[in-house]
Parts: sequence; C-alpha cells; structure tokens
Amino acid sequence: MSDRWYSEAVVYCLDIDTYADSDADGVGDIRGLIGRLDYLARLGVTCLWLHPIHPSPNGDDGYDVTDFYNVDPRFGTLGDFAELLHQAGNRGIRVIIDLVVNHTSDQHPWFVSARSSPDSPYRDWYVWSDEEPADRHQGMVFPGEQHETWTYDRTAKSWYYHRFYKFQPDLNTTNPQVRAEIKKIMSFWLQLGVAGFRMDAVPFIIERTEPGDPNPELDFEFLTELRQHVQWRRGDAVLLAEANVEPDQLPAFFGDRGGSANRVHMLFDFMLNGRLMLAMARQDPEPVIEALRDTPALPEGGQWATFLRNHDEIDLSRLTAEQRNQVYAQFGPDENMRIYDRGIRRRLAPMLGNDRRRIELAYSLQFSLRGTPVLRYGEEIGMGEDLALPGREAIRTPMQWSYEPNAGFSRAESEKLVRPVIDKGEFGYEKVNVTLQRRDRNSLLGWFERMIRTLREAPEIGFGSTTHIDVPMPAGVLAHRADGPTGTMVFLHNLGTDDAEVDLSLLESEAELPIDVLADRNYDDVGKLDKLKIAGHGYRWIRLCRSWSV
Repeated sequence: MSDRWYSEAVVYCLDIDTYADSDADGVGDIRGLIGRLDYLARLGVTCLWLHPIHPSPNGDDGYDVTDFYNVDPRFGTLGDFAELLHQAGNRGIRVIIDLVVNHTSDQHPWFVSARSSPDSPYRDWYVWSDEEPADRHQGMVFPGEQHETWTYDRTAKSWYYHRFYKFQPDLNTTNPQVRAEIKKIMSFWLQLGVAGFRMDAVPFIIERTEPGDPNPELDFEFLTELRQHVQWRRGDAVLLAEANVEPDQLPAFFGDRGGSANRVHMLFDFMLNGRLMLAMARQDPEPVIEALRDTPALPEGGQWATFLRNHDEIDLSRLTAEQRNQVYAQFGPDENMRIYDRGIRRRLAPMLGNDRRRIELAYSLQFSLRGTPVLRYGEEIGMGEDLALPGREAIRTPMQWSYEPNAGFSRAESEKLVRPVIDKGEFGYEKVNVTLQRRDRNSLLGWFERMIRTLREAPEIGFGSTTHIDVPMPAGVLAHRADGPTGTMVFLHNLGTDDAEVDLSLLESEAELPIDVLADRNYDDVGKLDKLKIAGHGYRWIRLCRSWSV
C-alpha cells in the first residue's frame, strides 16, 4: 500500500455511548458524536477509532455482537453512521471501527441455530467438543471473573469453546464459510466508508483450536488473506491489530513479502506500554531504552501504535513479577485499583497524582517515540476514574464537556445515564471539563493541541527511525532521536525530579541551529548542544537545522 496515512495519524478512541448524547435518553449516540467533530478537528485528531458499534446485549460492553451488519439502535441508524463518515471526512478525519470476529454473542442468530441441532448449517461455525476437554480450565482471558474456556450447553449436548466469557462463543475461523463471512463483513463496512479496522484479539482469531490442545497453532495466512481482501476493496484501508504476544512473535503478524508488510499494517506496542509504565514508576529511562533496543525491526509499511491508556486495563503481563509490583506500588497501591492479576484499571492523571508536569512529560514521551500515537477520550483534559464501578467500567465514564448537569454529556435524568459521571473530588466534572479548559490557553487541553500540532509538523516521528542516543546521561534523563527524509529531531525527557544538564556535543556536526520546537519551559541555552538544560520532569523537542534550511 503506497498511501501510509496511518504513519502520520493521530488516533483518538472512544465509546459512542459515553461520548455525547443528542436525544436526552442517557446514552451517547452518533448524532451526539457528529456534533463534537469540530472539537476533535481542533484537537488535531486525524483518525477516529470507535469501539464496538453493533447491536449487542452488552454483557461485555459491546464486544458480544448479535448483528455485524448494523449499528446498535441506541446509537442511531446506518444512515446516521453514513452521515458521521461524511462529516468526519469533511474535517479530514478518517474513521476505523472495532472488528470483533473472534466470537459472537450467544444470542447471535448463528449460535442460536448452531446449538439447536447438530444438523444446523451454523453448527460448524463454532468450536465444539462431545467430550469434556482436558484443558477446559486453561487459557482464560479474564482470570478471577472467568473460570473455564469450554462450557457445556444442555441444548446442544456438547461443549463449546470461548476464550472470553461464556456468553461469547468463539467462531471457528478454520471453517471456509466463516472466513468468507468475515470478509463479507469487512466489505460491507469498507463500502460504507470506514477507513479500516481495529482487529480485536487477533492471536485468538487465527488459532486452530482443538479440544485438549492448550497451545494451538496460529494460522498467519488467514491474516494474509484478510489483507489482500481489504486492499482489493479499498486500497488505503488499514488493519490495526491487538496482539499482546512475546516480541519474537510480532514480526509474523506484520508478515514480510519482499521486505514489505503483507498482513496487518499496525500493531499496538504493548511491550513499550509496559516499559513506559515501569520507567515512570522507577523514574529511570532504562526500561524504555531496552524497549527501543529489543523491539523487532519492522518491514516496509509496518507501524507501531503507541498508547499510555486505552479502553482496557494497563496490561503489565509482559513485565516480571518484581517489575509489576514496582508499578503497582506507584500507580495501583490499592487492591481495587488492580484487575485480572496483571493490570491497573485507572486513568493516567490520577495515577500521576494529577501532577500537570508529570502528565505532560508522560504524553510528550509517548508522542515523541516511534509510531502512531493513540489517545483515549478524556485524557486530553485529565479525566479521572470511578473505582466504585465494576471492572474496566472504572475508566469508561461519560466525557466531561462542561460544568452543567451530567457534565454536559446528556440532558437526561442522572439515573438514566448509561454510566454515572464523575461528580466528586478533584476529578469531578465541575473541576475537570472541556469548557473550563477551552477558556484557558495554558490548560492541559491547550497543551495537547499545541503538542499535537507540533507532532504533525515532525514527520520524522511517524515515518522515520527512532534510536536511543547512547551517551552518558544524568540520572533519570532519556535522549533519543528520530531520523527521516525530512530531517532529524532530538528529544530529551527527564523522568527524575532534579534539574540536569546534558552534553550532546557529538551532534554538533549535524546542526548549526538546534531549535526547541516544544518544551516544558523557555530554555536560554538554544544553540548550545554541549550544555542543554532539562528541568526535573521536563522535556524538550529539538529540531536539528542547517542554516540554509531555516
């Protein structure tokens, strides 16, 4: 694919039901989202990632789908969705949607038919076992909430497989009919105008599951098929995959045909995410340096998607037990802040003590590292979490637009809201909202707008190569660079609390006029690479310029 728009995108992810309610029924909807597109455009968003939009019983926040060819009637109609795509496109915003095809809801007509009779045409669309599988208590995605991956169905008189909750039976993706249906689903939404898909649970989609086999083979050629199909339907469409696997497995998800990626275009960088959390907890950049060093090289056209927070817990499963405990101690000290024995169910601002300098530092570091940044709704204003809500709902509260009732999210009575707004404490909507921050140029929202604008003027980050600058550094300071066809950017981030001075004189031959393009303050040492100051929890983005290029 020649159009690599995704390499310079700013991705913003949201749940429609908690973003903006236009009809006062307490549930966010497509029309409400359309009304907020100007806000997203001003923020600098170029790609909108929507969490599940399909009809669902909502046992798992929409990830249990009953109809892949429609939108949840609570959100609106297909006509509303088409209008969203049109209006977003007018503002330079592409839209991608969650593709949840590892499983369906147990209320999906396919499964209802499949369980009704061994002769059902949909029986082999799911994974069954006549005998109790020996591995039925292995491989749970939600330990503590989920106790098995095979459940006996009395109507079917057989066991069915489910990597997730028991109301989410897995589709049998080794069945050619299922594969054809998945391609048909993708074609439908691409024809409607979506720019691609965030593919949920990709390693499980390509499993060749057999009863009693806890380590099934992965069929990567199915990803090759999907990539070919998507490119045939829409040449610039993107596949963004969720695959939280060991680093040595990652290249297979991108594929490599003649040096170019031929499977998914993008992967979420889970390894970097865990290392960022560890680095911030320790106030030591070494985990990030290790991530930059250990991450596999990408084929042409492949791209990482970086993130600090998303719609799920912060997954620390790729850290050691000791490292996890270090992160827990700093960012999830209370048991109710943790989930699934591997993660933290909090937003970033409260994790960092609502310290504006640390919040800016964290996002400056994320946005300056290799790849395409993904931003979770509400992070741009420093929203908090509601730990009184169950599980991951704690970080899925309504967007806080104003100090009006229900945070300006909805005109419905508060008891009718899809989820309660945060209305108490320092993160309550009267203190944290878009309206208040819009009035203050120096607000966190204003800072995000400036930072994203600077990012979009630095294509080296998205298209170039990112490397650690390996010279002696003061404690807590990370120096890295991004090199691309358009030039070079150098970045300094001080994870520690003490001010420091950095010597980057080795770069003097590359620049006559090093210029700060983004920093936590005005530094008076511009042009002096041998004595660069950096404040505690400070950051600097420096463009290396020749005099003729200014």
